[in-house]
Amino acid sequence: MPINAPTAESLAEELLGRNFDDLGVEEQRVLARVASGEIEDCDADELAAVQMTFGQRLADRVAAVGGSWGFIIVFAVVLLAWMLINSKLADGIVPEWDEYPYVFLNLMLSTLAALQAPVIMMSQNRQSQKDRLTAHHDYEVNLRTQLEILRLHRKIDKVFNKLGQLQGQVDDVATNTEAVVNEVAGVPVGA
Repeated sequence: MPINAPTAESLAEELLGRNFDDLGVEEQRVLARVASGEIEDCDADELAAVQMTFGQRLADRVAAVGGSWGFIIVFAVVLLAWMLINSKLADGIVPEWDEYPYVFLNLMLSTLAALQAPVIMMSQNRQSQKDRLTAHHDYEVNLRTQLEILRLHRKIDKVFNKLGQLQGQVDDVATNTEAVVNEVAGVPVGA
């Protein structure tokens, strides 16, 4: 940390007008990062990807496949083929193994739905966690940005105050120089 670098406590007082200990954990963490000059932070997607287990990756993949048009089209074709093969139209060509009302097909569909629904729910829960992590990250970035803007605003105000003081000093020097020049030239004061 550079010399004269602000501390998180001094930033809390200066920028927020509050005691550091009165702030929430997130605000304290953000102020500590601002004070340390730390900029880099893990992206929410990267953090979620690093923490994923095999089961979570599998659930995401099943949800991605099961929620696609490709799956719907292939599934519709398989169902139609199943019904055609087991209908009176295919009599004698292919042996029927599940005649109308397609009890075995119903069992297969129920089993698929019973397995696919919880896997998709797992994926949605993970997405909710990822969304919360992203929202937390966005909040932190926004807070850090606001704090940095406040700091810059205060610095610019100090620069303008200094410029105003310097302008006043320059005006005084100019007035004094004009008076001295006039006095040396013998010009009466106020002429």
